[in-house]
Amino acid sequence: MTWLITGGAGYIGAHVVRAMTEAGERTVVYDDLSTGVAERVPDGVALVVGSTLDGERVARALRDHEVTGVIHLAAKKQVGESMDRPLHYYRENVEGLRVLLEAVTAAGVPSFVFSSSAAVYGTPPAAWEGALVTEDTPCVPMSPYGQSKLAGEWLVRATGRAMGLSTATLRYFNVAGAATPELADVGAFNIIPMIFERLTAHEPPRIFGDDYPTPDGTCVRDYIHVVDLAEAHVAAARALEATPGCELTLNIGRGEGVSVRDMIDLVNGVTGHALPPVVAPRRPGDPARVVASADRIATELGWKAKHDVHDMITSAWAGWVRLHPEAETGTKGPAGSGGY
Repeated sequence: MTWLITGGAGYIGAHVVRAMTEAGERTVVYDDLSTGVAERVPDGVALVVGSTLDGERVARALRDHEVTGVIHLAAKKQVGESMDRPLHYYRENVEGLRVLLEAVTAAGVPSFVFSSSAAVYGTPPAAWEGALVTEDTPCVPMSPYGQSKLAGEWLVRATGRAMGLSTATLRYFNVAGAATPELADVGAFNIIPMIFERLTAHEPPRIFGDDYPTPDGTCVRDYIHVVDLAEAHVAAARALEATPGCELTLNIGRGEGVSVRDMIDLVNGVTGHALPPVVAPRRPGDPARVVASADRIATELGWKAKHDVHDMITSAWAGWVRLHPEAETGTKGPAGSGGY
């Protein structure tokens, strides 16, 4: 098979391309390079530069490369930005998906993997009491980003059922880490690089709200190493190949929650910085606690995360220091100290 990977020059996409090619799958990257980096695309993997909103360009890529499966990662993904620009998020994430699916079904491509998000859940009330989020938990997204992902899930499933398309919807929890320093996240939009950015500037990390209904008052999240996430895509792609017409919806997480305050403590310990955090107001759209149940993906695909949070921070830090060598100048404190 040949897999077209949209967003394959991005942080997560590049790891998926790497995992798929190492697994012996032929891949083609489709990316508009708005946030992707062409140098992340491995030698021997074709790069098609284009938007998923360009149906003709997508159709030509599917045809020219004889694509037999699509992994769709291209999307806008910042919760805060989506609160300010909802129309942009619906256009890019929903209309872009609709155009892509139209081209995919017209070309007779049989398999489609969709990158979704734990943001579709919002804050399940039971999660405040420590319950894990299963795939059957009601979805009540709190941001246009989460809404656009949930709408995308509906669109993917409806298209699959109507057109006989095998589909897998993968709900990512919080992705971190890197396979190699060169593939590390270069943006500062997720919690770990956001902490790195502040420490590099010798500024205290920020906690956005410490009055949530959680043990230490800060948001609790489930973190997944990007290498484990990429391996889950390989497993999902092969399941679709093996079972035509199947429909999967799966969480990708570890089933362990880490609070923002604890994450800052862990980052300080790994990096040698010891700046205590400052508390800023809550950000709109942030749920209190979302931690995955990963039982279904273990049953359906035989997949289980292998890396822990320390692995995520350590590998992400190596990538950060590669681009920001001045970041290593932090003052070393006691291992794990966060100053609070």
